[in-house]
Amino acid sequence: MGEKDSTDIRAHFGALEDPRIERNKKHTLIDIVMIVFAGVICGSEGWEDIEEWGETHEEWYRSFLELPNGIPSHDTLRRVFARLDPITLQACIISWINSVRRKVGGEVIAIDGKTIRGSSDESAGQAALHSVAAWATESRLVLGQVKTQDKSNEIIAIPQLLELVDIKGCIVTIDAIGCQTKIAESIISKKGDYVLGLKSNQASLHENVQGFFETELANNFQDVHHEQSRSVEKDHGRFEIRECFQTDDLSWLEDRQRWKGLTSVIMIRSTREAKGKTSVENRYYISSLPLDAERAARAVRTHWSIENTLHYVLDVTFNEDRSRIRKDYAPENLAIVRRTVLGILKNETTYPEKSMRRKQKRAGWLPAYLSHLLLGTPYMPIPKKPRAPAP
Repeated sequence: MGEKDSTDIRAHFGALEDPRIERNKKHTLIDIVMIVFAGVICGSEGWEDIEEWGETHEEWYRSFLELPNGIPSHDTLRRVFARLDPITLQACIISWINSVRRKVGGEVIAIDGKTIRGSSDESAGQAALHSVAAWATESRLVLGQVKTQDKSNEIIAIPQLLELVDIKGCIVTIDAIGCQTKIAESIISKKGDYVLGLKSNQASLHENVQGFFETELANNFQDVHHEQSRSVEKDHGRFEIRECFQTDDLSWLEDRQRWKGLTSVIMIRSTREAKGKTSVENRYYISSLPLDAERAARAVRTHWSIENTLHYVLDVTFNEDRSRIRKDYAPENLAIVRRTVLGILKNETTYPEKSMRRKQKRAGWLPAYLSHLLLGTPYMPIPKKPRAPAP
């Protein structure tokens, strides 16, 4: 295909290895992959869905695919994706992501895990797929994901994930499970910054940081170099005050040299009022960020948006948690496809105000819009007709 076209995802699958033996290749691998991508974009949730959508849109597929034997059956789609190497598939996806990603200085990359509960098979002794993903909050792209056995193994998966993604100049945020010296060192070595949650898994460090902030809050931070910020939010009967306290005075902190790049510690206090009740929660973090309380608070808050912008959308729009696809590599490969499709839909600017579901429906209804999403072809939206004046 010559030089890669960043807008055409097909151009990035040249390295994808076909797992089939030669005599079984009745359909080209790129045809199968693109049929699955298009089907998922348009709301297909399983192999039968993807086959049926393909059969009803075969003419559109023939405009850019070979289809030597028509649309592959759902069994063919299932078998290929069950055997397709997810590492190679993801490498192709990362190649495409790197070509379209608009890198933003200081962008927050939130790393968090998710379980697809429907992918478990107790009769076969197969646990549900759990994976850790890196979500670029400004680019609105999943930069990579790594499969784990369960949440406890995220400690092993996170360094592997960091090797895959470009974090230079970005702020990597991870909850307490990622508060490990090797993870901090890995982030700094790749020229990123970190904000790592603190809990009982680092009991001594957590206790020291908590004790410091409790003492200094009582003393109003006398003679302690620090910054603080405050924000207020009112929404649907809920009132919340968020305060951020950050200090780069770490002379009191034991073993601080163990943490590569450690520059500051952070406390976030959230005071919520709802239905006549008030609750206060304090959370603690270590960070390589210099003193800037507003920036630190924004990084912490942005991290938790991964629940709404990634995990929630995958479950509500793609019904991921209910997916019953279980065979071999198929759950992992389809999870990679879903996350890529989510990035495609979120980065589509023709209808930025539309929900993911509305964009999926439009792609299913308008082949020109689907070609725009998947292949990067130009697309001119249909202008809305002006409403007739009320009689």
